[in-house]
Amino acid sequence: MEIGAYSFGNTPLNPDGSPRSTAEAIKNLFDAIVHSDKAGLDYFGIGEHHTVSMPASSPGTLIAAAAAATKQIKLGSGASIISTDDPVRVYQQFATADALSGGGRIEITAGRGSSVETFPLFGYDLNDYDTLYAEKLDLLLSINASKIEKITWTGTVRPPLHDLAVVPRPAAERLPIWIGTGGSAPSSARAGRLGLPVSYGIIGGQPHRFAPLVDLYRQAAAQAGHTGEDIKVSVATWGLIAPTKKEAVERFYPSWHNLNIEMGRLRGWQNPDKNDYLTQVEAPYAYYIGDPDDVAERIVNLHGHLGHMRHFLQADLGGLPHEHHLESLTLLATEVKPRVQRLLAKK
Repeated sequence: MEIGAYSFGNTPLNPDGSPRSTAEAIKNLFDAIVHSDKAGLDYFGIGEHHTVSMPASSPGTLIAAAAAATKQIKLGSGASIISTDDPVRVYQQFATADALSGGGRIEITAGRGSSVETFPLFGYDLNDYDTLYAEKLDLLLSINASKIEKITWTGTVRPPLHDLAVVPRPAAERLPIWIGTGGSAPSSARAGRLGLPVSYGIIGGQPHRFAPLVDLYRQAAAQAGHTGEDIKVSVATWGLIAPTKKEAVERFYPSWHNLNIEMGRLRGWQNPDKNDYLTQVEAPYAYYIGDPDDVAERIVNLHGHLGHMRHFLQADLGGLPHEHHLESLTLLATEVKPRVQRLLAKK
């Protein structure tokens, strides 16, 4: 089981609640990735958002910088919103990061986009949501599958490519490409049919209820003749580790409240209810917030339902203080990870 973290960037807040610099948020995120590598985490994902509070808008840029500054940790997007980006540029950025990393540590997670801010920002029509994703994913996979630099591809959402070079190539023959989904049955089936690993983002409810989707994914893969190491599942959840569960719950609540207020303005979420929060921080719900024993036991319990090979947590949201994030990353690497390994070994 790989243990890791992910982030969309987290803009710090002033005492009056106003945001500080988004540049400070990016520097904090870079520092957190380097810290995670030194602490011993297996993976760090950088998601794509375009808001003041979550300003990690260019995963490829951050991953390239982190690739040159780290030694062991795997780095990936969580996810890249390829519907409103150019797959050629995405691939070039991540292949560049792969070269800087020494090879074998860089992944792409291709997402449809749970947030719609990218569509007006980059001039796309939200009505084309499905077509954009399907065609651009096909182009991304075509580039990755090619054994030579020159690519030929035709679609309807961007100009065709006729024997044009897409460089650099990754240090290895191909980059790992995952399908990212928040719990869509069609996306699960698509990942299986394509023989790609699938990453589930679970930010509410009871994660073990994703088991039918995981079963659908594995069944679709088997029916399409896909077996082997590419058929695998990862899970991303919110989570914060502190020395005690009480500390973790108290630390995360203001951030959770801030984020829900912001998302309420942007997307019409209902006003946050602390009782909902207190429910979600307890098993079997989706917030992995607690002390190392509590979080490790819950990860292993979910593994019994989903059989996932990677679990990674997002703690830095809603203005969570940077020092709490770094402490959580340290505990995740040095306390949660070995506990998970010991518990799984007993099974």
